Amino acid sequence: MELRLLKELVKKGEGEHVEFKLKSNHPEKIVREMVAFANTGGGKLFIGVGDDKSIKGLKDVEEDEYTLTKAISTYIYPKINFRSERIPVSIDRDVLVITIPRSIDKPHYVIDSTGNRQAYIRVEDKSIQASREMKEIMRRGRGERDIRFNYGEKEEKLMRLLDEKKSVTVDVFAAFAGIPRKMASNTLVVMVLARILEVHPHEILDRFTMSLAYQSN
Repeated sequence: MELRLLKELVKKGEGEHVEFKLKSNHPEKIVREMVAFANTGGGKLFIGVGDDKSIKGLKDVEEDEYTLTKAISTYIYPKINFRSERIPVSIDRDVLVITIPRSIDKPHYVIDSTGNRQAYIRVEDKSIQASREMKEIMRRGRGERDIRFNYGEKEEKLMRLLDEKKSVTVDVFAAFAGIPRKMASNTLVVMVLARILEVHPHEILDRFTMSLAYQSN
């Protein structure tokens, strides 16, 4: 990548596929962004760029790249594909650009020092924790298999609820249908995979709506 292109990309700011980090002194936090990109639509991580779009660069880019590569190997499971590139921005400073493609092996997790693991996804310009439903959608959505399900009483209640509310959460659907939360969750996941519903992830509560493709049929 040339410096000119780097400046153009930085000028556009952070977004669904772009994240800026001024330094790499907290690599265990940076890997969250990488996992979120891999679990969503891929993206680029610019290290040496501030939130204010200032291009400061890194003085010891080799050390930063080594530290991050080690953190990626230590904290991310399963392993992700990525490519790193150094872009000189002055005589003694470089910006490190890490490109992470959309993964087919998702969900990927960040593993902390205690062994706990958490998946992240990208929503607009933020990396947020993935809900149970999002993790199931990622896990069961590997490949392009046709998803089949029986349209029964709970599915009929869901459609009636969506006609009224336009969007629902797992808990609202479970209460309306009078079914356990786990059953409501699984029903929504299956219907997203069947492309009847769309999921709208949020850091507090995911919402589910009718898919545009299904409505047009």
